Amino acid sequence: MTNRVRLKSATHVRSASLSTAAALLLASPAFAGVGVDTSALNDAVTAEGVYAHLEVFQQIADDNGGNREASSEGFFASIDYVAREMTLAGYQVSVQLFPYVVFENRTPPELDQIAPVAASYEFNGDEGFATATYSGAGETTAIAEPVDVTVPAAADANSSTSGCEESDFAGFTAGNIALVQRGTCSFFIKAANAEAAGASGVMIFNEGQEGRTDVVGATLGEAGVGIPVIGISHALGASFVETETTLRLKVDAITEERVSGNILADTPIGKPEKTLVVGAHLDSVDVGPGINDNGSGSAALLEIALQMSNLGMLDSEETGVRNRVRFAWWGAEEAGLLGSEYYVYNLEDSQFEQIAANLNFDMVGSPNYARFVYDGDGSASEQAGPEGSAFIEWLFNDYFMDQGLAAAPTAFDGRSDYGPFIENGIPAGGLFTGAEDVKTEEEAAIFGGVAGEAYDACYHDECDTLENINMQGLGEMSDAAAYAINVLAVNDLPTPAAKLLGRKLSVANTAITLDHSGEFLKK
Repeated sequence: MTNRVRLKSATHVRSASLSTAAALLLASPAFAGVGVDTSALNDAVTAEGVYAHLEVFQQIADDNGGNREASSEGFFASIDYVAREMTLAGYQVSVQLFPYVVFENRTPPELDQIAPVAASYEFNGDEGFATATYSGAGETTAIAEPVDVTVPAAADANSSTSGCEESDFAGFTAGNIALVQRGTCSFFIKAANAEAAGASGVMIFNEGQEGRTDVVGATLGEAGVGIPVIGISHALGASFVETETTLRLKVDAITEERVSGNILADTPIGKPEKTLVVGAHLDSVDVGPGINDNGSGSAALLEIALQMSNLGMLDSEETGVRNRVRFAWWGAEEAGLLGSEYYVYNLEDSQFEQIAANLNFDMVGSPNYARFVYDGDGSASEQAGPEGSAFIEWLFNDYFMDQGLAAAPTAFDGRSDYGPFIENGIPAGGLFTGAEDVKTEEEAAIFGGVAGEAYDACYHDECDTLENINMQGLGEMSDAAAYAINVLAVNDLPTPAAKLLGRKLSVANTAITLDHSGEFLKK
């Protein structure tokens, strides 16, 4: 392999010994910058400094019911802490509040067959049932009564009108459970018509054509139906059509609007038309304090930002930040990337066009960690990032190679806050130390740790506390993050290419569904 060189020239000149591949990347439209001395910031950012912020997040959780869930007092206390620290450090800070709707099964829903034979059906099982989002709550034991169904299914998909007209329920026995079929009209219309006819519950079974046989994952689209509504498979629904069946159906659910927020903190200097958005989600799941997921990424960004201020990088574009850096702490990531979606989709066109790139740091202190870099060029996964993402991947890998540390690619699988950025054509990249997946023998040989165990056995659990942090991994990943932020902040980046074509402009009005334990199902 040809020689590489770190970007450490105080005169902002990159060494001529740069590898051919790297030189080609730097000459590409993705990057027009030159070298920069990164040693001061990397020396200033330490694992101990990052850990000090994690101690604050842990204390906040301890003082607020044990978690920092996106709408909780613990979350807003976390916002207060980060916003105060960033304001005192000289950043221009704002908090972007946004509403979201949560549909929650407070206890496990139940579906049991009483007659002609006893049977029980599994919630979210392949042959079981699923609660319809925005379902009403209640419990009923009654006969499942078919309503204008077509069994066997018609040849053409999306042709059944079962339950779509009030007249379909002429002669319906009030108190029975309405059995309706997926088809031409919305699930809400079917359920509302059933409720108006006196049904005590609704079961929506799949239509039956190819691709329309599994359990229906229905959403009613909005609140307004007051009786239990579930989705089932075509086979199960057809069996209830063929044989009169008495069922017990119970749904204990609520639908409510909540509020979360994003912290946006801008450097006071730097070209706004070349904005680097650097993000980490600040919320936890509601079962624990979320110190690794994602206190670790949040704390790393906070410490990097504070040290940039301490080093005078916010004082002059000649010696410090040349491109505006927007540090972002996203809310409601655990509810389905809601904070980052809200931010990206609600930018004005002129603001959207200013974003040059996004860096994302979600879990950088996993106890059984690996050093994962998002696969910007798509060489190891199905999806490459937008143009420019390959360079970001190279930048992280170049740093790790210079440190004598191995790194491996991880896919843009849509599970973190880079999602809305790459979905809208913005180059992205970042770091990850692993979640619930199991470390392989090969990875253990490369990164250390224990093969056959999860990277983070406390992922989305109450044990994701300070004791769940690997200090060595936290330090390595925080340094890599500081390096990449430094390089992209002070180099003369190209003006972002136009990205408006096909841009998403609003967040769909869909509910976020939790299971009975409070765990969000979408992530």
